[in-house]
Amino acid sequence: MNARSQIFELTVEGRQADEAVASIFHTVLFHRSLGKFLYNNEGSYSIGTVGYTDVDCDFIDLTYVCCTSAALDQMLKKEISCFSEQLRGNEGTGMGQISLEFFQKKPSRWLFQPECIPWEVWTVRLELITLNNEGQRQVCREKVGELLTDKILYIAEVMNRHDYLPKMPSQSELGLIFDTNFPDVQPYLFKVNYSVSGPSAGSSVGSTMKKLIKETLTL
Repeated sequence: MNARSQIFELTVEGRQADEAVASIFHTVLFHRSLGKFLYNNEGSYSIGTVGYTDVDCDFIDLTYVCCTSAALDQMLKKEISCFSEQLRGNEGTGMGQISLEFFQKKPSRWLFQPECIPWEVWTVRLELITLNNEGQRQVCREKVGELLTDKILYIAEVMNRHDYLPKMPSQSELGLIFDTNFPDVQPYLFKVNYSVSGPSAGSSVGSTMKKLIKETLTL
């Protein structure tokens, strides 16, 4: 099975990296999470509700919605922070990508680990830029907010499509489809992967953002 793939490219300041990634990943997880399952018997169950919380960004003009789950937020924040710290640690302009991959487990024979089969992957490619003054930072704050708003609306559009989702499992197979480790929410099984590379010469995305900021300031 080929996994669906979505790729977003963003150019941000180093201090905006965590919030930019979090806004996209939390939006995706909000749509890919259910309440906790309560089974009456093997084939009958009810599903709890998922609370939601508005998040106001500190370095981007953006408010987004996420699941009300401290454990999920903490887990995601830790993964994104490790990525952004490596990204900012590069000399010059850091570049890298981080992915949110949903998968299901295929039961295996005794003594063998279950096979993990990805079915949807969301990737954010980031390039960091350095701005010279507060005027440029304010323009970048607004432009990144506008861009992320468009991305969030696009995510909602994608979620409304009739694409493949793993079949609702029986109680014995719940752990093959959903992550049951969180006390208040039950997302589809997922993992976060990331890689960081050095700056590339003449990056078009970063150059475009810098040019946009300069043009806005001269208006």
